[in-house]
Amino acid sequence: MNTNNNLYTIIYATIMVVVVAVILAFASSLLKERQQRNVEIERKEMILRSVQLGADQAARANDKDSYIEAEYAKYIKDSSINEQGRDLTLYICTIENGERFYIIPLKGVGLWGPVWGYISLKGDFNTVYGATFDHKSETPGLGAEITTPAFYNQFENKKIFDNSGNYVSVLVVKGGADASNPHEVDAISGGTITSKAVEEMLFKNIKDYTTFFAAKLKEAEERAAQAALQMQQSDSTAVTPALQVNIQ
Repeated sequence: MNTNNNLYTIIYATIMVVVVAVILAFASSLLKERQQRNVEIERKEMILRSVQLGADQAARANDKDSYIEAEYAKYIKDSSINEQGRDLTLYICTIENGERFYIIPLKGVGLWGPVWGYISLKGDFNTVYGATFDHKSETPGLGAEITTPAFYNQFENKKIFDNSGNYVSVLVVKGGADASNPHEVDAISGGTITSKAVEEMLFKNIKDYTTFFAAKLKEAEERAAQAALQMQQSDSTAVTPALQVNIQ
């Protein structure tokens, strides 16, 4: 065949395209399972970090993936709630002393692409226990700083409801948050748009769960009131005979 012929060039190019496509498809199928596992490990690691578990130890573990899997199975339960016909994911973390934390997945849009994370609440469904964030393409040194402890550690012990029980979430304040305000954290210097994206993400995602939290709080208050009443009645029963004895 004449290699200078146009037909030869077309056939050669077609064969090369097909061969390369087959190789890439084969490589993709081989790597797909590992890629999915990496995504799953990253998700579990972030969830654990939101409740202050496993981050430092995982980095030092001989087999990081196995360590994260084991810690996740030990502490985290995948769960969900139904609000107005919508299934909402809610992870539940139970630590050794029986204390529980409730973890909400977060999804939003940053300056250059998606941002996401997890925030955990204590058993009062109001106080933040921990938070962690990530992004796809925010600017390094600016918006990308949402992934650093200096940013996400600020959320610890912040409140999502005010003293009147109104939902306010946590504000990310440019120019410096009021340290005494339980609903504010500092924005990232030079990363205002990403900071506001995190604030909006928090507000919108947590809001979906507030009806559930309010119902749980009411149940807890009713149980506490009932327990207090029972204790008062028990004390009265115990004290009355003693008084009668003294009087007699």
